[in-house]
Amino acid sequence: MIRSGLKVGSLVLLMVLMSTSVDAQVLLPAVKVVTAQDGSQEYSVTLQIVMLMTMLTFLPAIVIMMTSFIRISVVFAILRQALGMQQTPSNQILIGLTLFLTFFIMSPVINEVNDTAIQPYIQEQITSKQAMDIAVEPFKRFMLAQIRENDLVMFMEIAGVTSAKEQYNELPLTIIAPAFITSELKTAFQIGFLLFIPFLIVDLVISSILMAMGMMMLSPLIISLPFKIMLFVLVDGWVLVIGTLAGSFG
Repeated sequence: MIRSGLKVGSLVLLMVLMSTSVDAQVLLPAVKVVTAQDGSQEYSVTLQIVMLMTMLTFLPAIVIMMTSFIRISVVFAILRQALGMQQTPSNQILIGLTLFLTFFIMSPVINEVNDTAIQPYIQEQITSKQAMDIAVEPFKRFMLAQIRENDLVMFMEIAGVTSAKEQYNELPLTIIAPAFITSELKTAFQIGFLLFIPFLIVDLVISSILMAMGMMMLSPLIISLPFKIMLFVLVDGWVLVIGTLAGSFG
């Protein structure tokens, strides 16, 4: 009985190995690299899918670091801190609002990438490498329009790269992306500082009134919070903040 079981197991293992080898022989020809006459290389469809799935893992970083997401998210976080509300609006609401605003602001860039890179690639008019090179250009132009020149020059000096101002669009993403992130953080903190001032004035006024009334044991935050919310609602704060953020990328 044991010997017959071993024979059956060996036979099953042999069949599995044979089927695997047959499948590999069928699939392997699809995973290949074709070299053109000019020396350029084009990958097979199967390998392109594998590369695409790998690149999708970097999509969150691209959305966060190469779009308007940085400035908007930082400003919203500072605004919530200025209001004195730690959990309202919740993180999910702020992130969702930031994503929708990011898609709204980036829609011209996304449409250009779709028209010039994605659609021609789907219709097999250009190769995958050409589509990638074309898709990067609109993002470069968007980031260069927001970058402060001193931030870009700093990263150029660190990388040991020299370029004229008219040729900044030829710089690689390894220089443009970190310069864009640095500039966006600086701009976001500047906007956040301006947002903090009116709420800080309200806190100072409430604290002075409580001190004059001898109510030192009462926390000024408890009294100032309703007044800050009322001030923010009366001036239509969300419209002002969102409109200013959207207009700052013009």
